[in-house]
Amino acid sequence: MEFFQEIIRFRPVKRGFHLITNEVMQALPQISGMGVGMCQVFIQHTSASLTINENADPTVRTDFETFFNKAVPENDPDYVHDYEGPDDMPAHLKNALLGSSVLIPIRKGSLALGTWQGIYLCEHRDEATARQIVITAWGK
Repeated sequence: MEFFQEIIRFRPVKRGFHLITNEVMQALPQISGMGVGMCQVFIQHTSASLTINENADPTVRTDFETFFNKAVPENDPDYVHDYEGPDDMPAHLKNALLGSSVLIPIRKGSLALGTWQGIYLCEHRDEATARQIVITAWGK
């Protein structure tokens, strides 16, 4: 079994849900040589997250943003942690709900995503910083 790892840095993006499947695949071309394995994608931040979901219809991304803004509203007077503004604590909560990593099987040299699945970088801040993602693949 072999292990491969790369770190990719994304320039700041606007708040929302951004497909990054192609960038993940380009970062680790060694995946194409694996018959079977696993790929973990991990974001090194607490105010952005990762998820896998619908990759074709862009209205899904809009609806995700709408849902999470309703579920975790800004300017809640009960939040104590607001050092970086009204989206600070909501961004951390959204990260806790969605998670910091996804694990995807590798099959016949590709990520074994379903036909309509893609990997999303979920940016929860209005004034985002660059985001760093660690991609680790192992298999044979």
